[in-house]
Formats: sequence, C-alpha cells, structure tokens
Amino acid sequence: MKFLLTSSGIQNDSIQSALVELLGKPIAEANALCIPTALHPFPGGPAMVYRLLSGATANRLVGLGWQSLGVLELTALPSVPTEYWTAAVETCDAVLVYGGDVLYLTRWLRESGLATLLPTLTETVYVGVSAGSMVTAPVFGETYNDPDNPFVIETGLGLVDFALLPHLNHVDHPESSAVKVAGMAAELPVPTYGIDDATALKVVDGAVEVVSEGHWELFQGQR
Repeated sequence: MKFLLTSSGIQNDSIQSALVELLGKPIAEANALCIPTALHPFPGGPAMVYRLLSGATANRLVGLGWQSLGVLELTALPSVPTEYWTAAVETCDAVLVYGGDVLYLTRWLRESGLATLLPTLTETVYVGVSAGSMVTAPVFGETYNDPDNPFVIETGLGLVDFALLPHLNHVDHPESSAVKVAGMAAELPVPTYGIDDATALKVVDGAVEVVSEGHWELFQGQR
C-alpha cells in the first residue's frame, strides 16, 4: 500500500497535493471508501458518523470531490459475504480510515478481516486520520483518563515501521503537548513521529516523506 497518514485529514494544499501524487490521478477521477468505525464508541457516535459522511465537519476528507465515495462499516463485515466487500476494497483507489478510538478501530480491523487484506493492496492509497493513522504502526500508545494507567501501549497492524502521535500542541488536546508527546514517544520501542494537524506522512515502499505546513518532531523512542 501507499500511505498518507494525517493528524486531521486534508488540511492544506501541501497534503492535498501529496494525496493526488499518491493516487496518480485527480481526486475527481478516484474512487474512495470511508471507514467511520472508530467514532462509534463515543457518546453521540451516530451523530458524529453522520456529520463526517455528510461533509458537515471541518475535516476535508469526504468532501474533496471524489468520483465516488462509499462507506465501509467494519462492524458489519463479518456478517457480509466476504467476496462482496473485498471486491469493493480491491477496486477502490483510496481507503479513508477516520479517527476516534484507536483500540476499538484495531479490534474491528482485525475481526473484519480487512487488516489481512490491506497489505495485499499494492496500489491502493491508505489515508489515515488520527487513530486511523496510529493503528498502522507496529505498536501505538494512547492516553486515557485513568490515573492508574494513563498511557496504554498496544500492538498495531505493523503496516509501517514507525509510530505516530497526532494533534501535536493542539489546544483541544492537552495530552498532546510537545513535552507530553516526547515522554510518550520515549516509552515506545520504535521511532515515533509527533505531528500537528498541518502535517502528514507520505509513505511509499517504506520510505517516509514529511509533508508539512506546520510542526512535527521525530523521536527515536526506547534505546
């Protein structure tokens, strides 16, 4: 696969240009599938999913002018004939994996079977947003409001060989201040990128290119 891993979607012209380069065609000629599954565990999840899919969010993802856009709901896939949904995935140009609860997303990527299919899609572009980016790593770390276990490290999909911590220094994400991100990255056993919402990581054949109009940092993690 080819990857465009973002903190908050297609937030500027540089990230959009990187997406077009990965697609190898204009967005208006490309077909995409959007995965909103990670939003479900939150209060108001159904409304959040609707806002995403209707283009009513500030996140420029579904409203980029795709030639066609479908919804791939991971929790439904185990009850659907495999050949139906795999055909849809194999023929799309981009898979848009939205953010939310990264642990829930990891679970359903695996249980649905999509995690097994993704590495076989050599020309498909994986566009991750927040948790949708984090889950591609060999391991990922997530913060929770639990004083006894504030930073949880879990096994990711291993689609890339680094970890990612999104929303660097975002006012609405105090857990993602530069100091706290550096501390979290130090607990991870792989190199870790901290990226803000104006930054994305473009990955082709394992080579990482940082696309940024904002701020990012690379931490080497545990030694």
